[in-house]
Amino acid sequence: ELMTGYTMLRNGGVGNGGQPWVLRWSSRIRLTWLSFTLFIILVFFPLIAHYYLTTIDDADDAGKRIFGPRTGNELCEVKHVQDLCRIRESVSEELLQLEAKRQELNSEIAKLNLKIEACKKSIENAKQDLLQLKNVISQTEHSYKELMAQNQPKLSLPIRLLPDKDDATFPLPKSNRNCRLHNCFDYSRCPLTSGFPVYVYNSDDYPFGSSLDPLIKQAFEATVRTNVYVTENANIACVYIILVGEMQEPVMPKPTELEQQLHSLPYWRTDGHNHLIINLSRKSETQNFIYNISTGRAMIAQSTFYDAQYRPGFDIVVSPLVHAMSEPNFLEIPPQVPVKRKYLFSFQGEKIESLRSSLQEVRSFEEEIEGNAPADYDDRIITTLKAVQDSKLDFVLVEFTCKNQPKASLPTEWALCGEREDRLELLKLSTFALIITPGDTRLVISAGCTMRLFEALEVGAIPVVLGEQVQLPYNDVIRWNEAALIIPKPRITEVHFLLRSISDNDLLAMRRQGRFLWETYFSTSDNVFSTVLAIIRTRIQIPAAPIREEPAVEIPHRSGKAAGTDPNMADNGDLDLGPVETEPPYASPKYLRNFTLTAMDIYRNWNSAPGPFHLFPYTPFDPVLPSEAKFLGSGTGFRPIGGGAGGSGKEFQAALGGNVPREQFTVVMLTYEREEVLMNSLERLNGLPYLNKVVVVWNSPKLPSEDLLWPDIGVPIMVVRTEKNSLNNRFLPWDEIDTEAILSIDDDAHLRHDEIMFGFRVWREARDRIVGFPGRYHAWDIPHQSWLYNSNYSCELSMVLTGAAFFHKYYAYLYSYVMPQAIRDMVDEYINCEDIAMNFLVSHLTRKPPIKVTSRWTFRCPGCPQALSHDDSHFHERHKCINFFVKVYGYMPLLYTQFRVDSVLFKTRLPHDKTKCFKFI
Repeated sequence: ELMTGYTMLRNGGVGNGGQPWVLRWSSRIRLTWLSFTLFIILVFFPLIAHYYLTTIDDADDAGKRIFGPRTGNELCEVKHVQDLCRIRESVSEELLQLEAKRQELNSEIAKLNLKIEACKKSIENAKQDLLQLKNVISQTEHSYKELMAQNQPKLSLPIRLLPDKDDATFPLPKSNRNCRLHNCFDYSRCPLTSGFPVYVYNSDDYPFGSSLDPLIKQAFEATVRTNVYVTENANIACVYIILVGEMQEPVMPKPTELEQQLHSLPYWRTDGHNHLIINLSRKSETQNFIYNISTGRAMIAQSTFYDAQYRPGFDIVVSPLVHAMSEPNFLEIPPQVPVKRKYLFSFQGEKIESLRSSLQEVRSFEEEIEGNAPADYDDRIITTLKAVQDSKLDFVLVEFTCKNQPKASLPTEWALCGEREDRLELLKLSTFALIITPGDTRLVISAGCTMRLFEALEVGAIPVVLGEQVQLPYNDVIRWNEAALIIPKPRITEVHFLLRSISDNDLLAMRRQGRFLWETYFSTSDNVFSTVLAIIRTRIQIPAAPIREEPAVEIPHRSGKAAGTDPNMADNGDLDLGPVETEPPYASPKYLRNFTLTAMDIYRNWNSAPGPFHLFPYTPFDPVLPSEAKFLGSGTGFRPIGGGAGGSGKEFQAALGGNVPREQFTVVMLTYEREEVLMNSLERLNGLPYLNKVVVVWNSPKLPSEDLLWPDIGVPIMVVRTEKNSLNNRFLPWDEIDTEAILSIDDDAHLRHDEIMFGFRVWREARDRIVGFPGRYHAWDIPHQSWLYNSNYSCELSMVLTGAAFFHKYYAYLYSYVMPQAIRDMVDEYINCEDIAMNFLVSHLTRKPPIKVTSRWTFRCPGCPQALSHDDSHFHERHKCINFFVKVYGYMPLLYTQFRVDSVLFKTRLPHDKTKCFKFI
């Protein structure tokens, strides 16, 4: 600066800006001094002040302190200052707590982030495993298909063989008496897939037709017209049938003429193979005129056979055709109880030795009867039976001489006495009915013996056949020892002791089986003809034709209304009832054993006691149905076992279980003009597991409202139109029912989903029984000596109402097509009792009571429109129904039970007066 000033002075005192240099120099000096002064003040003054203040606070007299910190109590002496202090302390504590929580949350977030990362890795790994499993499954299915294709040969239906008029290559047996199926029957005419076509000759086209009994011919023609196997195309027929008897005596053709007429039949083909000659008898004196005729390889079905004539396994012993053109009146048939009747046994007959028969008049076309007559026990029988009658130990009635002229009979045969009505009245009073076979043992069966057997079975007298050589009707397929006693004649002295030793239970069982045989095989012309065809069809191992299903005529309806979920119906907590099927409905596998019948199956089923697995010959049921594994429409005997996933609770809860790993059921709901109630009931089925379909049986002639919007419950709803308003429509075997299990439910029934599923599980363990919810029982009214229907709550039951019950579709066929029509007629008359009728049917067939499930005592919906059951006459009609059904069946088939199945998941609530009832879990 000095240099600058000097320079400026030397230059004349004038700077660049034209100002004096002195002013500029002084300005700079002031700025420098001002900066220095501010520095001193800002630095040294605070230091001096701090020193001073700290020195003053160090004074001994605390009261003279002006500056410095004071204690908390001194600062908070003022009231508002104290409040501020408290707030400060509280805020400090909350801040500390929030900080601690923040740290905890940060720690948890870090842990959860770690878990998320681990889950993501697990999901990726699971996806990879799932993809690998899908690949393995796909490869396994492909390998399985390849193995099945390699191990199963490709099969095709056999070529249909048509009859050859000559059949020159058919081997000839040494004698017609040696005819059996293997050497006298042409199997090539009867392929397994042929359906067993039968051609029936028109007897009126031949001269002998004018000699036939008009009633028999008319009944036979009526039966032929309705039979499912009869065909009009003779070129495809498996069996050819010709009716030759019963013939009227005055116009009966000569044996040679009849033989010539038979041999001239258009399809006789020289020897008559695959022909069946039927000689039905309506009277006990029918003669065996076919014995003197050469029938070649044709089968014979008649009621009288000689040993030299009968070919076991080829010919058929048939029952007499007593009710030719009329159905038996079930109300006139005596009841099966009481077990023991007035007479222990009875017999009426007269032996005529001098009667001439066709056998004595004309020599057989092959041979005369050779050898001496066998030992005749008839004298010993007469003596023994008279001694029993005279002993007065039991009431017996034996008469060996007819009061009136005896009926015509064959030699050594006991002729019938009196009229049919008189004989039936005596048999109604007899526990046993003696049938003495002809003294000539070469007469294996006669029309008189079959007539006695027919009448005894009809009125419930247990047949006692004296003569073990006898060939009873349909003997190769009926186990006669379950309905009759067959005793050798030498044991005549032990007969009385044997009959007295049979228990009441055995007597009732034999009488019930005899009634069943009579109703099934003897009672009508349809039964006789269908039985004959069923025997031939079974012998040549051709399956039965499928039974007819009821075609369902659907009523068009609009659906699309989203069904809600009733929390009271579907809220099952954490209980997993099973999957709601997302794929198309799964039908039960069809019955597959038709082509694999065995002799054991055939024999067992033809001869079993009355049961749902028995062959009814007048219906085209398949005979092999003796157990659940062979139940109609079921393939359970051939499906893999293991429906469950193990014994633990969770797996059991989630799996259907049982030996059928996959199965569904169909709901059949009967309704009549209750649209609102019906819609509510359908909505309650929304989300129900294992539900295949809902069949709504619209029982009203008035169609549903056109604007009615049906709920969408996830499964098809089929609305079926009926021909008439009938409660029997509930049990029609609709062709839309594709499952074995049927849940019959009223349109006003309230059932929870867990209850329905539990009932379904129980039914799968007892497929031959009714499994349901409302139980009822029958009781004997002592003052009025009749049966009563009782709906009071009880520990015992004998019926389960079908307003909410599971049953097998098999029973729908039996109810609609096999059960006596009189029962269905009464249901229509009273518009009532269809549930009782179904319980009667199942108990009669199975001899088992129904099964009640859950502890629910009532399930009707409050507020619903009045149903038929609320009518005052409802119970009176049900009393009448029970007594009428007992008359039709001949006994009370209902059985009592104290068995009830409850789930451990249910809370049992019992009425206060029923707390001592046992329950089975």
